[in-house]
Amino acid sequence: MTTQQETIAPASPFHGNVRPILNEVMHAIDRLLESDEPTTIDLAGLPFGPGELEHLEATLGTGELSATLNALGSSCIRETAFPGVWWLEHRNAFEEVVGRYLEITRTPEILASQDADIVAGRARLEDQLDN
Repeated sequence: MTTQQETIAPASPFHGNVRPILNEVMHAIDRLLESDEPTTIDLAGLPFGPGELEHLEATLGTGELSATLNALGSSCIRETAFPGVWWLEHRNAFEEVVGRYLEITRTPEILASQDADIVAGRARLEDQLDN
């Protein structure tokens, strides 16, 4: 004879890893506001139960800004519904997810222009003006 176990829904939808991650996000926002210290949370390194990652993404929602980068695969960067909290997802050339992060920062580092790129861009602009 087998017994059936009854599945009891958690009292809060923020169970498993969702609540601790959201708490970490709140503390990271505090650090950003108090000392301008950015925080990165590597979501790919966390053990999510069924539906937890989707629940986290839905809870954080979508904000006003998004960007897509194409270099050795695509990177999608989007602000969540909470300013300063960014969802980043990197894919390889085969569209497999190779990185998934939350960045709590004013602007994600991947969107910042590098000095070498700025110098090269200025040189191209100067060349265009001289021709």
